[in-house]
This record gives sequence, C-alpha cells and structure tokens, in this order.
Amino acid sequence: MIDRYTRPEMAKIWTEENKFQKMLDVEILACEAFAEQGLVPKSAVKTIKEKAEFNVKRINEIEAKTHHDVVAFIKNISEKIGEDAKYLHFGLTSSDVLDTALSLMMTEAMDIIIGDVKLVMSKLREKAAKYKNTPMMGRSHGVHAEPISFGIKMALFYKEMSRNLARLENARKIIAVGKISGSVGTFANVDPFVEEYVCKKLGFKSAEVSSQVLQRDRHAEYLNAIAITGATLEKLALEIRGLQKTEIGEVQEFFASGQTGSSSMPHKKNPIICERITGLARVLRANAMAAIENMALWHERDISHSSVERIIIPDSTILLDYMLSKVATLIEKLVVNESKMLENIGATKGLIYSQCLLLELIKKGATRMDAYDIVQLLALKAHKADKEFKVFVQASEDVKKYMSQDEIENCFKLEYHLRHVDTIFKRAGI
Repeated sequence: MIDRYTRPEMAKIWTEENKFQKMLDVEILACEAFAEQGLVPKSAVKTIKEKAEFNVKRINEIEAKTHHDVVAFIKNISEKIGEDAKYLHFGLTSSDVLDTALSLMMTEAMDIIIGDVKLVMSKLREKAAKYKNTPMMGRSHGVHAEPISFGIKMALFYKEMSRNLARLENARKIIAVGKISGSVGTFANVDPFVEEYVCKKLGFKSAEVSSQVLQRDRHAEYLNAIAITGATLEKLALEIRGLQKTEIGEVQEFFASGQTGSSSMPHKKNPIICERITGLARVLRANAMAAIENMALWHERDISHSSVERIIIPDSTILLDYMLSKVATLIEKLVVNESKMLENIGATKGLIYSQCLLLELIKKGATRMDAYDIVQLLALKAHKADKEFKVFVQASEDVKKYMSQDEIENCFKLEYHLRHVDTIFKRAGI
C-alpha cells in the first residue's frame, strides 16, 4: 500500500522483517516440540535460539536463485547456525511456516483494527447522546419523509459499528489458527504433538483438518468482515456528503484554517475525507472478492492464492486502519448546523405530517382509501400553491366531517414524531 494511506503501527506488521521474524518463531517452536519428543537434541535447540538470525537483503539474494522464499529463508538462517541447522524445518512444509506466520500477522493487524473500531464507536456514541433530541428531516428516496433526530441517525451508525466489531472479533478468532501438519496435512513426517505445541505457545488453536495449507475460507471471512466494515464507513461518508450539499447544509466536514477546497474556486469547502472513504471502500470490496476467489485451490493445494494474498491482506488491513482513524476524527470534529436542520423541516410547508393526518381520519371513521385520497389531494394542492398544508386541511370540508380544528392542529406537532426517542436509545444501549 502507498504511504499516503498507511499508518506507522500497521505498517510495521507487514514489513519483511516482521514476516521473517514470525517465520523464525514458528521454526524455533517446532524445534522445541521435537526436542520434547526426544527427536532433536536440546543442545541443538539452544544453539538455534542463540544463533538464528536473518538478513532480508541476503534472503532476497538467495531467493533470486532459488525462486523459493522459504528455502531462501532457511538457507540464510542456516548460514549463521552451522551444523545444528539440519534440525530446522524438520518434517515441515513451507506452508506450515508461512500460513502460521501469516495468521500471526493477521491477528496483530486485527487487534489494531478492533481498537480503531472501538474509538469510532465512542465518537458516534458521543454524537448520538449530544444530538439525541435535535430534530432533522428524515428522507426516503432522497425526498422529505418524516422528522427524525440527528441523534437517532448517529445511534444507527453506532449500532451498525457494534455489529462490525462482533464480525471483526469473530474473524480474528477464525484466523487465530495454525497448522504444522506436513506436505498434505496427514502428519506423515511430523507428529500432531508438534502442531499442538506450537499453536499452544502462540495462543492459537490447531486446524482440525488441513491440507498443505490452512483453508482459505478463513481468510475470505476475515477480508469480508473488513469489507463490510468499510461499507459502513462508506455509508456514513455518503450520509455526510449528502447532508453537506449546499442546498441542504445540515452538517459539514471540519475545515481547518489554511485549508483549500479548490484550485480554481476559493469559496469551496468540499467533503474530501468522506469522498476518500467512499473510494477506498471500493478497494476493500474488490479485495474481499479476490479472497473468495482464493478459496478454490487444486486438490491439496496450489499456489494461485499466494500472489493475491501478498497484496490484498496487507492492503486491506492498512486501508481499514487508515479509514477508521479518519472517520474517528471526522465524527469528532463534525460541524452540525441545528438551525438549518430545523429550517429544512419546514421546507415542505407541513406536507411531512400527512401520515399523521391520514391515520387520524381513519381513527375517526373514514376508510383507508377515502382518507388517503383526501390527504393526497390536499397535499398536491398545497404543494402546487406553495402554501402551508395545514391551511388547506383546516379549510377542507372532507376533513372537517371527521375532525375538529384542535384535532387537526395536533396532527402538525413535531414532538409527536420524536416521542419514542428514549426507547430507541435504551434499546441501543446509549
């Protein structure tokens, strides 16, 4: 991933140094397990631990000749160890080391992401509580529907992020698995004890059944959990972008002193963070699809998944980490225009109260179809005349047959639509 979207802590996980260190950790633990079985001298394990070190540049030089990264890795380590190096990689296959090391890096990355998600949730929760009773216009199909509160909107995203948190935590659990089962998963040349020993030391579970590799449904689930989380961030970004439109103006990204919106139009304040989040979410979805494509391998394994994973797993974790950090700041500094929200509620001159009127007519004895026709006709007249809907309703003989003026007035109260906000927030745990 390019530096522009990479944060340092996550970047460290996907360095060659960290990858080879994880591989070395697995190799040493396997030697320890063999020593426990009496198959490797404990003195040899001691020597390996003391002398084993690697040099990324040297590994790359060897790989240029061998065209095999694990062979290059083992050769480089062996150069430092000497005679006891023969016990390295004993009975193992490359994927025993690669897949278990990859799982270690993926769990490390997910731990960062989970922390990021919790931060975003805290920011959403704060905004939801602050604007719990701040009325604004609810829109369906982009058209004014009925009033909601901005707090409810933030509470909705808070709960969606809590579901993402559960998915990500489960994805971590799914990938926190190792395999040391040999070339085709049968333990032909390595006892199951070795796998159990290594995985226990790493805090992992052993794969119940494996082939040459861990099965890629695990990795697909992991990357799809990331993509779904990214889609939630995109959904939030789209919401802010929509509400920041000039003709709506209800919220706005924080615009710092000295910031520039356009090279040609000095007046511009564009939702650039939200647009960036929208774009990066597309990359996460594409990577998730590639992870699903990786599930189907030939027989006990082919290498078609490897080149894909070298890109999509680091990139997806790096991107989501970046996106979450940006969204946390975005929500914290979001500019909320409460007066504009209230102004927009009145934009349709009361048409948004049509359902309340419809239901009251039905309660008073009108059939649903008759009531609907009465209200729709009055709404269309008010809209065409660009006048208050209530005026037409109060003058309507069709309505007055069923309702008094006080009853009509009660249908046009904003607080009616927000009377269950406390219940919603209690359900949301806010």
